[in-house]
Amino acid sequence: MNIANKATRIDLFNFSTRPMRAFHLTWISFFLCFFAWFGIAPLMPIIRDELGLTKFQIGNTIIASVAATILIRPLVGHLCDRFGPRLTYTWLLVLCSLPVMGIGLAHSYESFLLFRLGIGAIGASFVVTQYHTSVMFAPNCVGTANATVAGWGNLGGGITQMIMPLIFAGFVGLGYTESISWRLSMVLAGILCLISGLAYYYFTTDYPNGNLKDLEHTLTKEDKENKKGTFLLAAKDYRVWVLFLLYAACFGIEITINNIAALYFVDYFGLGLKTAGLVAGMFGLMNLFARSLGGIIGDKIGHKNGLKGRIKWLFWAACFEGLALMLFSRMTYLPFAIGSMVLFSLFVQMTEGATYSVVPFISRRALGSVSGIVAAGGNIGAVAAGFLFRTESITWPTALLIVGAIVFLSSFLTLAIKFSKEEEADVNKELQSALKERLNYEASIIPVKKPSLALPDFVRSFQPIDALRVFLGGALAIKGVYFVLNFDQIERMAESIGNFQHVSAWYVTFAHLAGGICIMIGLGTRYAIAANIPVLLGAIFFVHAKSHLFGEDLGLRLSVFVFVTLIIMLWNGSGIASVDNYLKHSAEKK
Repeated sequence: MNIANKATRIDLFNFSTRPMRAFHLTWISFFLCFFAWFGIAPLMPIIRDELGLTKFQIGNTIIASVAATILIRPLVGHLCDRFGPRLTYTWLLVLCSLPVMGIGLAHSYESFLLFRLGIGAIGASFVVTQYHTSVMFAPNCVGTANATVAGWGNLGGGITQMIMPLIFAGFVGLGYTESISWRLSMVLAGILCLISGLAYYYFTTDYPNGNLKDLEHTLTKEDKENKKGTFLLAAKDYRVWVLFLLYAACFGIEITINNIAALYFVDYFGLGLKTAGLVAGMFGLMNLFARSLGGIIGDKIGHKNGLKGRIKWLFWAACFEGLALMLFSRMTYLPFAIGSMVLFSLFVQMTEGATYSVVPFISRRALGSVSGIVAAGGNIGAVAAGFLFRTESITWPTALLIVGAIVFLSSFLTLAIKFSKEEEADVNKELQSALKERLNYEASIIPVKKPSLALPDFVRSFQPIDALRVFLGGALAIKGVYFVLNFDQIERMAESIGNFQHVSAWYVTFAHLAGGICIMIGLGTRYAIAANIPVLLGAIFFVHAKSHLFGEDLGLRLSVFVFVTLIIMLWNGSGIASVDNYLKHSAEKK
């Protein structure tokens, strides 16, 4: 089927076009799916005590949480080929919200295991996510689009590590028992999934030129025949299975870490539940930009060196992922452990982005099935790793070391992926066609925009305020790490604000850590700045309220300085050296 009007750039703050509406609703829905999928993980210390779970049983529940997705992901990919992503995603979200809410009915190991198995099906949402952006965006930016929606969606796996303990604490604060509170927390997550499913149905379309049902009359007999047998077509291509194994070595390990991170820092570093959740959340927090970065580099190298360039980038990303995981496994000093975990998070998510910058070019006819099979590899990797982490004779640091070595060796599988000259030519032809089509479309409604800034313009246009933004963002992020390591102290400081000091302390920590990273790299800069302004106002009027501006305490002066600087940057925006600017001016060469 001919798909017209594919987007040739990502206009991040545009919600009016079909590709960008699909872009935003896709990552938001995927975020909520991940939030629900791993929402139980940070609550496991509470559930473990209530249900009396052993290490072996916990390992089984971790395996169950990802096992169902192995079968559901290829099925969902095939459904996308047959019925389109809109209906597939809607039904997946609605049906999977039921076990998410239903896990609250579990009162034994067996029933808890069964519900975790059912919740695992929600992980198939990733396939629809990648399918939908693949058909909405042209080859020059499809890797970036795929990686960004997946990365921002995966962020739900990190945010839930931070939010779920707070939601749990909120229900406890309202007078519910711990046993009831963790159940109500999961009911709330299920309701959010149900709402997102309904929103997806009403506000997206299958393709840029309409829904599959509306386009049925335009399909040729060949198009209708091509919709059949897509799974077998994908399964016969050896490259699909190579990517299947590579994705097992990246996404499979990421979701394993999402499942064990909170318990790992509780058991091996003696952290409390909330602090461990915040530290574990930092792993997922890298999805703000890391997976996108993997896709962006894949697109850039692919534009210059073709499909072979994308494969080379995938090799290097996977190679350093394995090395970083082995480094993390050897850390026994908490700050070094956090730093190496963040480094590993960067590479594992860039590897995922690099993988799905290759997937759309394997088979256009069987795109959904290819996406589904490769995605299922991630869950195979998680299940395989889960067996290591449930074994009584192997400590978790040793298991991480073994997994890291396996990941490093698996990176060499990329050498087996080959593309023919005809495939390279077809990709280039599709790109030129999409560029011409989009240029004609935009010329008919708006003036032609200026091309993106070249490197000399970038250098000449660099302003001192860009350097200030990078420095201040880095300082805020470092302060956020300090808050994570001293979370109890932040809670005591927040008591001066009044009730909900737990929520206030979390907001301060998250705004500094996540907001600082975003300000530093220039991603959603004004939003990140706006999130930090209330924090600085709170510091000025509550924490330093009794200090004199020119007294011996430098805290008030520093807070005022940072506050004024943030106001100036809010007015100025992200500047030239930022991801925001790249996304705004990433129009392809014409």
